[in-house]
Amino acid sequence: MPPPYNESRITYLHEAVRCGTVRAAADFLNIAPSAVSRQIALLEEELATSLIERNKRGVKPTEAGTLLLEYFSQQRAHQADLVSKIQELRGLRRGKVTVVMGEGFASTMVGGPIRQFCENYPEISLTVDLCSTNEVVRRVAEDEADIGLAFNPSSDPKVVSRAESRQPMHAIVSTDFPLVGKLRSVTLRDLLPYSLALMHPEHGTRRLIEAAMLLDRVKLTPALTTNSAAMLKLFIVNNLGFTFLTRIAVAPELDAGHLTAIPVENRMLQSPEAHLITRVGRQLSPAANRLLQRLVAQIHQYDAML
Repeated sequence: MPPPYNESRITYLHEAVRCGTVRAAADFLNIAPSAVSRQIALLEEELATSLIERNKRGVKPTEAGTLLLEYFSQQRAHQADLVSKIQELRGLRRGKVTVVMGEGFASTMVGGPIRQFCENYPEISLTVDLCSTNEVVRRVAEDEADIGLAFNPSSDPKVVSRAESRQPMHAIVSTDFPLVGKLRSVTLRDLLPYSLALMHPEHGTRRLIEAAMLLDRVKLTPALTTNSAAMLKLFIVNNLGFTFLTRIAVAPELDAGHLTAIPVENRMLQSPEAHLITRVGRQLSPAANRLLQRLVAQIHQYDAML
């Protein structure tokens, strides 16, 4: 039995909502704005309900539109998984896997499981994007990525944790930092005299640090705020102060003796977790499952290293 509407028209709805306006969607699709509006109108007529609301800022989906877009996203994901599994049965090695993660995981993951995966499956196209914790969760929830690796993510009913690892945060300093060799661990109050560098608030690390300061009733004001873990490392290497990161975020630099990690005496900073997440109900392709297992093994190597 055919569906009561033309499924191809959902693409126009999806792009209008994703781009924010009908005109932006038309530019992306390289067609006239009137054509986008017409297809959405026909879809609304077929379903006998409004799918978008227009305002000064553009368009947003109605409740019905949101349900339809969720269905559209799930169908695209199921199609991609089906193609990958059929290729696997035919003995093909082709396929695509998309991973999103916080930048702090990049150096350890690229040098370990991602490098091994690329060497073992050279014909599988792998995309790795770095973004904030909130963006990792959003992209996995909306099927823009197969796998997400996030630090202390907020709960979301659309995603499920496939593996977790306790990742205490440390004060990351240069080898010449004044407290190195003098204290085995530090309190937030010990760090008050020194300059601090932090990520922006949308990152899981920043939210956790602010909670830790509230717990200890200590206010540390960052001298540098950035969206780059690489910039945090440069701040430390140039002996400008300190930051808070997990050991997994600076593992290569710690192994090389370029940086030092000092445990912090704060309950909040000793309890955070790294989570490997996928969308609830998402059936990963064989290739994505292989990579997931490699990522799981890697994060468990850094479990609760105090």
